[in-house]
Amino acid sequence: MKIPLISMQRWFTTAFVGMLMVLAFLAGHITGYGSRSAQAAEGPSEFAVFWEAWDVVVANFVDRDKIDFAQMTYGAISGMLSTLGDEGHTTFLSPEAVKMEQSRLEGAFEGIGAYVAMEEGEIKIVAPIGGSPAEVAGILPGDVILAVDGNSVQGLSLNQVINQIRGPANTEVTLKVRHPDSVESTEITIVRQRIVIDSVTWSLLPDSDIAYVKVTQFANETGAELERALQEIVNTRVDGQSVSGLILDLRNNPGGYLREAIRVGSQFLPRDATILIESDANKNMSVHQSRGWYGYGRNIPIVVLINQGTASAGEITAGAIKENGRGILVGQTTFGTGTVLSQFNLSDGSAIRLGVTNWLTPDGNLIKGQGIEPNISVEQPADTELLDADKLKRLSFQELLNTTDMQFLQAWELLDGPLPVMEAASTSN
Repeated sequence: MKIPLISMQRWFTTAFVGMLMVLAFLAGHITGYGSRSAQAAEGPSEFAVFWEAWDVVVANFVDRDKIDFAQMTYGAISGMLSTLGDEGHTTFLSPEAVKMEQSRLEGAFEGIGAYVAMEEGEIKIVAPIGGSPAEVAGILPGDVILAVDGNSVQGLSLNQVINQIRGPANTEVTLKVRHPDSVESTEITIVRQRIVIDSVTWSLLPDSDIAYVKVTQFANETGAELERALQEIVNTRVDGQSVSGLILDLRNNPGGYLREAIRVGSQFLPRDATILIESDANKNMSVHQSRGWYGYGRNIPIVVLINQGTASAGEITAGAIKENGRGILVGQTTFGTGTVLSQFNLSDGSAIRLGVTNWLTPDGNLIKGQGIEPNISVEQPADTELLDADKLKRLSFQELLNTTDMQFLQAWELLDGPLPVMEAASTSN
């Protein structure tokens, strides 16, 4: 996702249109239906019926205290964007939603700690954040949200559902969800907390010269955090030897900033290697390449873990490593988010996040709706307890061998040779 600065020309145009709409709203409120006919006739013919409908509501709706011009406008914009078919990507953000999204990508917010998306008309959990209230309460990747605090989410936009789920720390919210591969629903009550996210964490495997790096999202400083982690890794010695391999865990990573995906990829890929290709509405292609003379992870053998919760910038990174022959992907096919989003800020603090380009892998493969396939498929239940850097620091070698995280064990075997428990892993090439 990239968020360009809005041009002064666009700002002026937006503000001017906004003032015209406010004046029009006031005129309709005072004079009713007839006042709009001349204005509608002068504007685009397709838009005339909107003003007709607006005036009918303003002049005739019986519950006057429920008329909210701002919410009517936001609803109209959301409806317009939904017709574009870029479900779960192109969207309208209210001023409150803009602030919440900014806080998330700055690394802290208050809520349950889960990433959600709209998919085929359903609100789905892309992934709970590791250690979050959502994960602790039993929320799983792929869960379908059916209701929030007893109120159905049917027909609501993604942002409306997010606004219902988010809330102050130490307050409760109850989600009615349907777990993956289940026909029954269940209610889960979660106590909201302040969520602080470290986008990069790492650890050595116990009694091993293999390093593990977890990237949870592509936030403001993820590239810089990864660079610092990799510097520590390459300077680490185990029995006098350098680290011999690295597991890069992108599972349940919902993505984030495109620029950070390029910075992350640049740490692993040779200089000038293609990370992704952007294709705009006119089929113009822009190639993004690895940057910098030195990447701290360029000479370390790597295996990348992915699953159905890996999305957006996580898919860019995984696809670039795979198609540049830089590493092996292990796990499950990714989410399939393939639109580069630009945020266009509106005059009242709201914003339109618009899909402006599709991204393609270095070999020109479309990610949208397809996802990135692993080199080695390892299927495991969505409720499997995934290893992370904090858990690895607490485990002994034998405890690690007994983990149920078979994707991790497969990655470890690829880097360190056969492991005693690997015959239990469900793998297929």
